[in-house]
Amino acid sequence: MGAAAFAPYAANELKSRGRRYKEPRSAYRGEYQRDRDRIIHSTGFRRLVYKTQVFVNHEGDLYRTRLTHSLEVTQIGRTAAVALNLNEPLTEAICLAHDIGHTPFGHAGQDTLNACMKDYGGFEHNLQSLRVVDVLEAKYADFPGLNLMFETREGILKHCSARNARELGDVGERFLKRKQPGLEAQLANIADAIAYNNHDVDDGFRAGLLSLDQLREQPLFENQYLEVHRLYPKLEDRRLIYEINRRMIGTVVTALIEETRRRLEDARPTSIDDVRNAGKPLVSMSDDVYAQHVSLKKFLTRHLYSHEKKLEMTAKVQVMIRDLFQAYTEDVQLMPAQYAAEAASLDEAGRARVVADYIAGMTDRYAMAAHESLAG
Repeated sequence: MGAAAFAPYAANELKSRGRRYKEPRSAYRGEYQRDRDRIIHSTGFRRLVYKTQVFVNHEGDLYRTRLTHSLEVTQIGRTAAVALNLNEPLTEAICLAHDIGHTPFGHAGQDTLNACMKDYGGFEHNLQSLRVVDVLEAKYADFPGLNLMFETREGILKHCSARNARELGDVGERFLKRKQPGLEAQLANIADAIAYNNHDVDDGFRAGLLSLDQLREQPLFENQYLEVHRLYPKLEDRRLIYEINRRMIGTVVTALIEETRRRLEDARPTSIDDVRNAGKPLVSMSDDVYAQHVSLKKFLTRHLYSHEKKLEMTAKVQVMIRDLFQAYTEDVQLMPAQYAAEAASLDEAGRARVVADYIAGMTDRYAMAAHESLAG
């Protein structure tokens, strides 16, 4: 689909702020398609296959990883982008890259690394995703990072403190001026929330940490359960949950598309600049479905993410991250040569940041092996 086929308020690569380092255009691909392809071929993206979503990689082969989660986010984002006549390749690129800077062991790894970095500027996976595509990916002869388009980088950076925004130049500007990102970035953000909310139900049930009776207390789940049970009264649990789950996603995505259309009709934006100056996000679910979505998120926080079996593994991986950080900051030579050489030339804060980059890039199983080697 060419730029002329998108809505006038969609991102348009011909009106983009472009790349940080100028490059000749491709003869056969659009600029956001090139971004998507660079992300797919990046080292950081490949590592997501062995990074935790909710369950640590070795706990089971069928649980979602950061990679499968990112693909599911992309599927939701693309569906809505096409329905809303937005820039599908840009939406896809943002969705694929949104977790590329995530640590091993999911949010437990991020929170622990943030605590380790509290005296050195902290650590946040959203900022790290931008750092990966801007700096850490080392593939091209002419520039550091992946040299992505401004709108792709803007979408990857979903939230940011004013202190960090001042250090990020163009991509941090909107946080200081309190402006909105483009619609594709707004859409990718909500697609992320929809994917993990609904698919964590599936993984939690598969793991035996969530029961059918517990889930039926949630309106979003119960409404679909009643319909599926009416149509298929003898359906076994595995397929029952899948039927409910896909209908839950369909319900939320439909509400997202319809409410966003309504907001766009009310706001009448004629360009991406109108979207940025709208004062509030224009991509949203209807109030009633959003309330059900938030209720399910709170339920998962109480009953899945805070489950005693989940917390037991969380405690173990927190020790691993702390031990690795302490060991590498005390002796940078324990890291591979390229990290050791860079860290050795920096001050204390710089060394800590290199250590954080190294640990954040680890997969679950690499971090476990690294920790075992320290113990050995």
